[in-house]
Amino acid sequence: MFDLSFPALLAALAFGYLLGSIPFGLLLTRAAGMGDIRAIGSGNIGATNVLRTGSKKLAAATLLLDALKATAAVLIAARFGPQAALIAGIGAFLGHIFPVWLGFKGGKGVATFLGLLLGLYWPAFLVFALTWLAMAYAFRFSSLAALVASLVAPAFLIALAKLPGLQALLPLPFGSALQMGVATLAVAAAIWAKHHENIAKLMAGTESRIGEKSAAEAP
Repeated sequence: MFDLSFPALLAALAFGYLLGSIPFGLLLTRAAGMGDIRAIGSGNIGATNVLRTGSKKLAAATLLLDALKATAAVLIAARFGPQAALIAGIGAFLGHIFPVWLGFKGGKGVATFLGLLLGLYWPAFLVFALTWLAMAYAFRFSSLAALVASLVAPAFLIALAKLPGLQALLPLPFGSALQMGVATLAVAAAIWAKHHENIAKLMAGTESRIGEKSAAEAP
């Protein structure tokens, strides 16, 4: 069993943070000659805002890379134990939403959270993805789908802690379900905080639906 010291866990957090803070949305759009993504739409560096450039390929690449940087952090740090894997994954999430290179102003963390779940426990990743798809299909709000899915995935992990039979069928690679559930619930809280503007728009009925332009973008 691994019993990591505080400095080792801090190193895992720092490693994950630095990996997560790579601003792929900004780098890809600049490389494509589209300038600074922060000057477009919402000013966010995530895939949703990259899509506003009109390039679905760049948006898809941003989504994939923003997710995989958290997955990579988890899998690399897992060599040093389950605690290191979890801490590194959380570090990657924090790096994405608070990147040191961009004045701590990053994305909203949904894709990186998805990658964190993929690295930690693929059934939780699947629960998130299916919830997002169901909510997006039913209500056509990307933000609402992400908010609901970010809560359902941790709830699934916490419920899993009381289902040893299911755990036997789908074994946990890193630590306990309860530990992962509580940790990812804290991450979900950060996602909700980063979506405060979207929540306000949803409540006011002014949030744009999937495929629609927001009022700020409309001519």
